Amino acid sequence: MIIGPRTIKTAIGTTIAISIAQFMDLSNFVSAGVLTILCIQPSRKKSVVSAWHRFVACILASLFAFAFFETIGYNPLVVGLMLACFIPTTVFLKITQGIATSSVIILNLYSAGDIPIEFLINQFFLIVVGVGVALLINLYMPSLDKPLREKQVELEQNFQKILHEIALYIRTDKQEWDGREITICENILQEASDLVSLDRENHLLRNKHPYADYFTMRNRQFELLQRMMPLVSRLPKIDSISIKIADFFEELSEAVHPGNTAVIYLEQLEELRRDFDREPLPDTRKKFETRANLFRLLHEIEDYLLLKKKFKESDVKKKTKKTGTN
Repeated sequence: MIIGPRTIKTAIGTTIAISIAQFMDLSNFVSAGVLTILCIQPSRKKSVVSAWHRFVACILASLFAFAFFETIGYNPLVVGLMLACFIPTTVFLKITQGIATSSVIILNLYSAGDIPIEFLINQFFLIVVGVGVALLINLYMPSLDKPLREKQVELEQNFQKILHEIALYIRTDKQEWDGREITICENILQEASDLVSLDRENHLLRNKHPYADYFTMRNRQFELLQRMMPLVSRLPKIDSISIKIADFFEELSEAVHPGNTAVIYLEQLEELRRDFDREPLPDTRKKFETRANLFRLLHEIEDYLLLKKKFKESDVKKKTKKTGTN
């Protein structure tokens, strides 16, 4: 069993909140710990928003409780009546996250049987301590750079496998590949998207995320790879153009990494097009369909490479050795 950072922060925050409330000699000091538990959130942004909503809801709950209990009485029916008015108010004010937290304050005030001003002040400090400690604890968020880099490496390895299998299929016409890398890529891209969203919420002042554009680019490339596979299955076997395309896919499979020398492969693709144009015109329906599939495949490959070319500045100027990337 792995204990996550949120669990650790909840344990530490609850301990600190109760200790502070107890040191301040606040009644119902345990409630400060309960408030902290309810306020711990998975990201800084959610923490700030949640803390504000819960603080406002708790203050509002104190006012509602004072008004209902002191004017009507301390009765379970009054609690129900008060909640029937209080909950719609939180919905109207869009602070429904604070309903659970404010219920702690409401029950504290109800159980007191009397609400002098001193007790209201006591509850106010409980709110400040419980919500405040949770907000401060949540300012620390572990960096997600390492898991995002791991997702990047894992995704590129699966891209390499897919491109290699496409090249192998074109050469041998064997269909032994189970295609599991397709599902793996889908899962990685979804998990990476979730991590990027979470990391964005942990950096409130950062507008641009270093991995957001990368995984968006890879997601669009992945869609193109999926569109290429049906076209590849229709290529003629033992054909000079098909063999050259297989070699091209093999080179792509060996050069998937974060850099950008896609321009090299775009030049190779242009040469493939020239070879394609030098082929004799199709004289049968089957050859015409094959030529159309080849044309579409070359177009999809070009779009695949253009996505990488536009993603970042080219590295070709920095390298003299032909070790491209895609």
